[in-house]
Amino acid sequence: MRDIISEGNELVAMAAIDAGCKFFGGYPITPSSEVAHNMSVLLPKNDGVFIQMEDEIAGISVALGASMSGTKSLTASSGPGISLKAEQIGYGFMAEIPLVIVNVMRGGPSTGLPTRVSQGDINQAKSPTHGDYCSIALCPGNLSEAYTQTIRAFNIAEEFMTPVFLLLDETLGHMHGKAVLPALEDIKKTIKNRRKFEGSPNDYKPYNVPNNESAILNPFFSGYKYHITGLTHGYTGFPTEDEKLSGELINRLFNKITSKASQIEEYEEYMLDDAEILLIAYGSASLSAKEAINELRKEGIKVGLFRPITIWPSPSQKIAELGKRFNKILTIELNLGQYVKEIERIMKKEISFYGKANGRAISPNEIINEIKGL
Repeated sequence: MRDIISEGNELVAMAAIDAGCKFFGGYPITPSSEVAHNMSVLLPKNDGVFIQMEDEIAGISVALGASMSGTKSLTASSGPGISLKAEQIGYGFMAEIPLVIVNVMRGGPSTGLPTRVSQGDINQAKSPTHGDYCSIALCPGNLSEAYTQTIRAFNIAEEFMTPVFLLLDETLGHMHGKAVLPALEDIKKTIKNRRKFEGSPNDYKPYNVPNNESAILNPFFSGYKYHITGLTHGYTGFPTEDEKLSGELINRLFNKITSKASQIEEYEEYMLDDAEILLIAYGSASLSAKEAINELRKEGIKVGLFRPITIWPSPSQKIAELGKRFNKILTIELNLGQYVKEIERIMKKEISFYGKANGRAISPNEIINEIKGL
C-alpha cells in the first residue's frame, strides 16, 4: 500500500498514467482544470502526449482520434463542457471507441456555480447524447477511490469498447488529504487492454461479433482496414440502413453492457448488518453521511449506508433487495432529486429525500436532523 497526500483531481491524473494512458485532449474548465494541468506535466515524462485544444469539442475529438490509433486516452471537463462534448460522446458510443471522460461536477444549468459543489450531472451521465445506448458512469466517494476508480474506468473502457464517465464533484476534486493507494505492482496486475484481431486482414470484420460482445477495433495503421463512422454500420464499419444490421448493432450496444452488468456494478455497505434505517448517498455526500451515521449510532439509532459506486448501470438487484428489507429510507443528493428517481423505480415505492442545489455541501447535522425526522 502507498500513503500519499494529494487532491482528487491530481489522483485522477496519477491513476491515468498508472493505467497506461498516453494521451490527453481537452480544454480547461473549473473545477476540473487540475486534471489537465497534472496530465500536462506527467504525460511528457511518461512517453505520452498532452494537447490543450481550442475548445471542449476539439478536446474530445482529438482524444477519440488518439484512441482509434490504439492509445489509451483521457479527456476531462465539467457540466458545461460535457454538454459541448455530447455529439462526439455519441460518436464514441456508436463507433465503440474506448475513452475515459472525467466530469468534476459543479452547479448548473448553464454556467451555474463554477466554484461550488454539485451532483447535478447524474442524469446527464446516463443520457449524455441522443439515441439508444447504455452508458457507464463510476462515482468515487473518497480520495483513494479517485485513484482506484480511474484505474477501473480505463479497464472498463478497454474491455467494453465504450466511453466511460468518471464522476467526481468539486469537493472531492479539490479535497486535499491522505489517500491510501494500492501498491503499483498490484495495480499493474489488474490493467486491461483492448482485444486485437490477429487473423488474416482479409477476414477482419471488427463489428462481426456475438450480440453480447464488444467490437474488436485493431489500431489504425496496423495493416487492418475498416471503416469507422457515427452512422449505423455493418460488420466492416461501412454505413448501412439495412433493418437487420441496424437492429443488431443497437441491440448489441446494450447487450454488451447489460449482459455483464454484474462485472461493472460496485457499491459499498456501511453498518448495514443491524441497521433499521437505510441512508443512500454517493460521492462526497457519502462522507457526511458516514459521519452522521457514527453520531447517530452513539445515540442508539441504528442507521446504515448504501453507497453506489457504479451509478450507471445502477446496481438494481441490490437496491431492490434493500427496498424489501427497509421501510425507513432516506436518499441524500447534492441536487434536487436525480438518482432518487432511479431508486424509487427499482424499489417500486416512494422514499424520503433530502437534497440541495445551492452549491453548499450537506452537513452531517443536516442528515442527522432528517434521519430523526423519519
